[in-house]
Amino acid sequence: MAASEKKRLPEIRGNTLRVYVYLLRSGSSELRDVQRALGFSTPSLASYHLGRLMESGYATQDEHGRYLVVQGATNAILDGYTKLGGVVVPQLLFFAILFSIVIGFFAYMSLAYAAYVPLLVAASATMILAFWYETARVWRRLASWK
Repeated sequence: MAASEKKRLPEIRGNTLRVYVYLLRSGSSELRDVQRALGFSTPSLASYHLGRLMESGYATQDEHGRYLVVQGATNAILDGYTKLGGVVVPQLLFFAILFSIVIGFFAYMSLAYAAYVPLLVAASATMILAFWYETARVWRRLASWK
């Protein structure tokens, strides 16, 4: 999807975003399936959010009445996330884990080796805090989808 198209697509939030993620995970769903899976009180509430997705160009409906995600729109909505199978995780999670392992290694090595290691530990700790902060911030947005 081109950058100009990405900017034209409206941002979705809240329950509409939950519906989008549900459709993305399920592949395709009928109105009642969306209602039951997301705990909406009425089918009209699910219909409203599905309608918003269709108007925005994020979803479409096939000839059997099933709702499907428009594939090109996924990158615009999931910017900053990676989809691994049926799980959606923040991209920064991988860096946070990597640097957490590195800081653990440096801390272990500082017990037995040279004086420069504490400096490396301090620098790594700063990077880890930044990555975990950003990961947590993005994860909160992801948690609101469920």
